Order: sequence, then C-alpha cells, then structure tokens
Amino acid sequence: MPVRCLGEKLTRLLDIKYPVIQGGMAWVADARLAAAVSNAGGLGIIASAHLSLNELREEIELARSLASHPLGVNIMLASPNALDAARVCCEKKVEVVTTGAGHPGELLSEMKGAGIVVIPVVGSTAQARRAVAAGADAVIAEGYEAGGHVGELTTMAVTPQVVDAVDVPVVAAGGIADGRGVAAAFCLGASGVQVGTAFLTARECTVHSNYKRRVLQAKDSDTLVTGRSLGHPVRVLKNRFSREFARMEREGADSDEIMAYGMGKLVAAVRDGDVEWGSVMAGQIAGLVNAEQTAEKIVCGLMEDAARVLESLRLCQKGE
Repeated sequence: MPVRCLGEKLTRLLDIKYPVIQGGMAWVADARLAAAVSNAGGLGIIASAHLSLNELREEIELARSLASHPLGVNIMLASPNALDAARVCCEKKVEVVTTGAGHPGELLSEMKGAGIVVIPVVGSTAQARRAVAAGADAVIAEGYEAGGHVGELTTMAVTPQVVDAVDVPVVAAGGIADGRGVAAAFCLGASGVQVGTAFLTARECTVHSNYKRRVLQAKDSDTLVTGRSLGHPVRVLKNRFSREFARMEREGADSDEIMAYGMGKLVAAVRDGDVEWGSVMAGQIAGLVNAEQTAEKIVCGLMEDAARVLESLRLCQKGE
C-alpha cells in the first residue's frame, strides 16, 4: 500500500499532503520553520511556551504570510500562559494545536469549539484514552527516544498499544529521522509521524549554528536524560551542563538548587550557541542526522525513503 494511503486518516484530518508533523520544540519551532514544513506538505508547528501573547500573534501572522497551507501551534500545558495561548489560537483561527506536558482538559473543548483540530502528546494508553474521551481529534504517541520532555515507554512499545486503545489517528513520535522510521511507524499502526530532531538542522531552522553542528556531530550514545528527580525528565545531548545536572541529581541536591541551575540553559544553547553549558535538547536518533537540508528535502526524503522500504517489504513478501 502506498505511503500516502497509509497516512490518509491523518492527512485528511489536517488537510495536508504528507503525514508528517514537525515537533513543537520550544525556542526552536518558529514561524519560518513551521511555514517551510507546511509548504513542503507536512504540518509546521510554532512553539508557544516561550512567547508572550503578542509574540505568538506575530509568529502566527508571519507564518501565514510565508505559507498558504495549514499551520499549527504547540501549547505546553504546564506553561503559565497555556490558557491565554489557547485563546490566541482561537482568535487567530489556527488550524491545529498540539499539546504537551499534561491533559488539555477544558482548553480542549474551548479550542474545538473554535474549529481547531486538537492533538495531545501522550506517553501511555491511559493518557490517550483520557484525551480521546475529552474530545481529542488524534493523539501523538511519543516514546522515550525523543528529545526534550520524555515519558517512560519506548516508541516501539507505546505506539501499537495506543493504536489498539483509541479510535482516532495515532501519530508516532520519538526516534524517527528517516524513511525506515516512518515505515516502522506505519507497520506499528500509526497514521503518521512527528519529527523533531531531524528538523533541528533544517536550513530554515534558526537555532545557532553551534547547536546544529553539535547535533550533526552526535553519535547514538550521545544523549542522557536529566530532570527525573524533578518529575520532568528531559533528553539532552551530553555536555558539561548535562553531566553536572546529572551529578547534582545523583548526589541528592535540593530541587530548588537544581531548578535554578537549569534555568535559562535551553535559550543559552539555542540562541547564544553555548553547547557546553547550555541545554542541547535532541533525541537518540541524532546520530542519523548528518546533513543540513531544506525542510522540503527532509519531508520529501522521509516519504520517498519510507515508500522504498515498504515496497521492498512487499516484494520480499511476494518472494520477488
């Protein structure tokens, strides 16, 4: 079956060409990257957690000026501006909102009432069922392999279980950066994929060149998870900051001290290019990201490679 047919439930829901959603990475996922991904046929996402409400409005307007296709916004529910950000999305008639770090609750019904497709990120079947019961149009099943905030289950484990648990399209996320990962997601029953780390090195991505270079240099074993002691595990690349953060956690440092130590470290890496003492968030799949490309080449490459993988499996099954 062609890749586009396998992803039809998602592409029809979102009115996009390819079943590829760009991850809503804080300080990274801006209007220019989102527009480039949407113009390439996927769904571009603007991260809202670090933006003021006026900045969010401006980003949405800029993305709309650059793209004539559907766009989305990511809302981190743990952010103090989550409710207001949702209302800005309603005001600006954003087509899609993805949510993370919690259950969208009343925000979900408010956004759906404004005609927005709402897709929460979930890390378990229980979270998926709760989201769908509240009215979610689809869910993103994100595995432990992902960069940034992570759960406990791997993508291979969580995706098929969520697919079996709910009757809406399921998007697989975590550890997907090439066509093999996309094909695997379809084989697990997903209707599409969310990709984050691969877009860190997109030409349209505005992160500091040092950050991009660090991702391009990463190997398969170059990430670790910090923040478990705070109840908010985060996957980052190994550097002086993350190793010191991990040491503080191992030795039982006070949570306030640990939080103060981590404050501002993501923006230091993304904007200032401090890849030694900044938080360089990336997934375990970073070792497969080895070239800076346009968003269009990334999206089309994912789909073309997935089609080749699935075709080879079909021919193998037929004994050809």
